[in-house]
Amino acid sequence: MASQQVRGFHQQSSTTTARHVAKQQQQHRRRSQRSTVRTQASAPNTFGNLFRVTTFGESHGGGVGCVIDGCPPRVPISVDDMQFELDRRRPGQSRITTPRKETDTAEILSGIGDDGRTLGTPIAVLVRNKDHRPQDYSEISVAYRPSHADFTYDLKFGTRAIAGGGRSSARETIGRVAAGAVAKKVLREVCGTEVLAYVSQVREVKVPFGAVDHSTLTLDDIEANMVRCPDASLAEDMIAVIDDVRTRGESCGGVVTCVVQNCPPGIGAPVFDRLDADLAKACMSLPATKGFEMGLGFDAVAMTGSEHNDLIYTDDATNEIRTRTNNAGGILGGIANGELIEMRVAFKPTSTIMKEQESITREKVSTTLKARGRHDACVVPRAVPMVESMVALVLLDHVLMHYAQTSLVLDPEQISSAAIRPTEFAYEKPNSSSGPPRSEATSVLRGVEED
Repeated sequence: MASQQVRGFHQQSSTTTARHVAKQQQQHRRRSQRSTVRTQASAPNTFGNLFRVTTFGESHGGGVGCVIDGCPPRVPISVDDMQFELDRRRPGQSRITTPRKETDTAEILSGIGDDGRTLGTPIAVLVRNKDHRPQDYSEISVAYRPSHADFTYDLKFGTRAIAGGGRSSARETIGRVAAGAVAKKVLREVCGTEVLAYVSQVREVKVPFGAVDHSTLTLDDIEANMVRCPDASLAEDMIAVIDDVRTRGESCGGVVTCVVQNCPPGIGAPVFDRLDADLAKACMSLPATKGFEMGLGFDAVAMTGSEHNDLIYTDDATNEIRTRTNNAGGILGGIANGELIEMRVAFKPTSTIMKEQESITREKVSTTLKARGRHDACVVPRAVPMVESMVALVLLDHVLMHYAQTSLVLDPEQISSAAIRPTEFAYEKPNSSSGPPRSEATSVLRGVEED
């Protein structure tokens, strides 16, 4: 009898121990799942695969900036390269932009050697906020601005940066533009690629399709006026529209057209990592964006197949495969075909306006809100370098991925078609014989020496 009681006690103890272990394992799994969710939740501040950019900072905090990882070494980059692009997006540059006075002076904290070339290590860039006025946002501390991210940030995080909108402010794009300056430099040095954008529409004032020659477009054409439209007569009309809504305390939207000249054919990927899909995501991640089009975009739906198809031919002068039209916008099946890449990004009217509007407080009490502070009446003139930067980040990322996938073991001479070759970049293939390590003479940026 006593032995049976002992056995029963041991069985009960074993069952209790097993239940305790199972409970501990279940709790551990739950903690791991929560940890995974927290890890994934931090990812939206980082963009890219091989060329990765993480931005940081709030609109009215101590500063904003970025950390660039994956940049090739020995690229000549100066603070002036970044400052040129930052000056194009900074506030207070003309009467049609926000009057906030910021110099947006870039400080490169790491990643650049004494010789002015990248080290291949993370590049940290900081721009300190100088002209911030938190007192201008006292009204929105208790009420949400209509069509702004105030409400959704509060909904998601349970808190928000009231002054200037924090991370939802376009001031976050400073880090993108600084990183874009690096990406543009590498694309220009390695591939001879230029990324150019301009304002093609402000409200009802629109540049007609084909009025701007994208093959000869230059930065000087774009920077010739404050609205950044290469058509001088339409630029004046656009400025007048912005002046009108600005003086009435209103805002308006517009369209930025972006063109990639001399894009390396073959970069991109099929299915989920299509070049056009990545470009769409990049551009739509910018504040105030509401639409994206490649090539003819939505206008293509009214056409027949024979009208829309880009017919293929061989250019006798260059012996290159070309298309007679570019309705596809330079990308087929997610891969660049060597033609101009052409896209358009639509921006909504600025949400913060100087008119009294209906709103509610966090306690769901109805109220009215009239915003103060300094804001763009139309974001598109300053959005031009932002769009260029996001496109450059995508292109360089795809160039690096293309090189990694197709150039490591592929021998172009083994390809059956003599007419088609994979994209060749300006690099020198490593010598199979043993020898000294790669030096400046064989840098990827010097290119192949001519005979």
